This record gives sequence, C-alpha cells and structure tokens, in this order.
Amino acid sequence: MAFVQHKYFFICFIIFNSLHSLVLSQNVQRLPAVERLTDRFPTTLITQGMATLYGASNIRFNGSYVDIRLDKSGGSGLFSKDTYYHGFFSVSLKVPKGITSGVVLAFYLSNSEVFQSNHDELDFELLGHESKSQWVLQTNMYVNGSIRGREERIHLWFNPAHHFHQYSILWNRHHIVFLVDNIPIREIRNAGSMAYAYSLKPMTLYTTIWDGSNWATDGGKYPTDYKYAPFVASLGELKIEGCVVSSTSLPVAADVVCSNNATISNLDHVEGAGYATLSKQQTTALNWVKRKHLFYSYCNVNERTKYRECYGH
Repeated sequence: MAFVQHKYFFICFIIFNSLHSLVLSQNVQRLPAVERLTDRFPTTLITQGMATLYGASNIRFNGSYVDIRLDKSGGSGLFSKDTYYHGFFSVSLKVPKGITSGVVLAFYLSNSEVFQSNHDELDFELLGHESKSQWVLQTNMYVNGSIRGREERIHLWFNPAHHFHQYSILWNRHHIVFLVDNIPIREIRNAGSMAYAYSLKPMTLYTTIWDGSNWATDGGKYPTDYKYAPFVASLGELKIEGCVVSSTSLPVAADVVCSNNATISNLDHVEGAGYATLSKQQTTALNWVKRKHLFYSYCNVNERTKYRECYGH
C-alpha cells in the first residue's frame, strides 16, 4: 500500500511539474515577437566608448563589462567620449540585487553640460524597489530645459536583477524609440503637436547610479537603506552608432555636420527609411506594452493642458 501511495505521489509530482513548465513556457511565448534591432550594430568595449564621470573608486572594470556602485560614500557614473547628433544607443544592464529602495540606475542622453539653461534629455531610469513591489522602469524626455518632464512608467515583465537585459534608444529626425530587449516600450514622433518639443540638439551618453531617496520608490516613501549597500549594477554590450559631433563645434545650430563630413540628410542607415517608422511587428509589441505594463503617463496628470501632444495621438 505504501508503495502504491508513493508511486501515486510521484506521478502527481511529475504531472504538476510538467504543467508548471508548460505554463512558464506559455508565458514566455506570450512575449511579442520582434526583430533584434541590437543585432544590426557592433559592440563597443566600455573602455573604448566611455570614460569615468564621477565616483572612480566605485567603478570596477571587468573585461568587457563594468560594475558601478552606490554606497555611503556616493554613487558613480560613466559618460561617452563622443557627443552625438542622433543615433542608436544600447547597453546590457543588470541592476543591484536585494532591497534597493531609493536607488536609481540611469542610462540616458543629455546635453546639460553645454546647454545649461535649455538642455535636452532622454532617460531610462530603473527605480529601486522595496521587498514586495515590482521593478519600475521610467522613461522621460526633457526638451529645452523644461522644468517638467514627460515621464512614462511601466512594470517590467522580468526581474532585472537576475540576468542582463538590453536597454536601447533610437533617436533620429523621425522619432525617438525606447526599447527593452528589442521590444519598443515607447515612441515619440517628431510630427504634429509633438514637433514643437522634440530633442534636436547634440547629446552625450551617460550611465549612472545614485541615491534618489526623495522620489524614486513610491514617491519617496521608501528611502535608500545603506545597510544593504553596496548597491552594484553591471553593464556591458555597449552599442553606439550615430553622427559624432566635434566638441569644438558645440554649441551648434540645426545644420550639424558630422565628423565624417556628411550632413544629417546623408547620414548612414540610422537616419534611413528602415528606421523612420516602427514595423508592424514593433507596433504590435508597443501596443502590448501599453496594454499590459504601462501604469503611468504624463498625459494623465491633472494639468494635461500643458501637453499639447497628449491630444490626438
């Protein structure tokens, strides 16, 4: 009798695990199929493409990867050696493990060093979390020094501390696209009511980790707890391709000339027809993100009349 019960339990265990694996497999298959845009671009070593911005003692280079840390002494960050006027920018990131409330890991483009009173910025910000919450990814766009950003927030469909994931920005004269693992999560078109507030000045690429206790996790309800420090983020697989602008020519006008002496209109394929609009697959994927994972958009704030682009999209 004991043998029969044991055999019955074993069969049930096998069936349960098979069903569980099937459910997990189906969940993975529910991710929208998209082309791997990142595969079109070569990888640049971190040490070749970027330099130390601040917090040198909290930066550890490890072959083709680098760790940036936040501890009681402060955060750390890197910036690109070149400045760009449009391009494709991507990195693989793994966020700090454990309780990371108040910690912000950012990957972004900015020109605040040159245009101090009217800077532009395109942001990925991974917002640290307390023990029971989902990871939040915020994207944002500042234009001409606007004191109010155009934020959107999504809940990620994976734990970004377990594995490396790709975060990419495509920026050209047609549109700005934020992508996670090649899935578009946001598109900003340079058209219609949005054209009056579109990023058109050269920018530098940055990645930083810092203490955002006053706002990052549940509006500042959960500040950074340094008993869990150091908070270590890892990054690699850097991909940068675009129009390089000489630092000696900044600030510049709209008719920027690239370092290869090609005008923007004659720039390589990042400006070409293949990058002017989202494909049907990419549009389907973007709609999936909006439907399943988007939970905050700047268009839903009370003073939405300040955002003309929120109407008619």
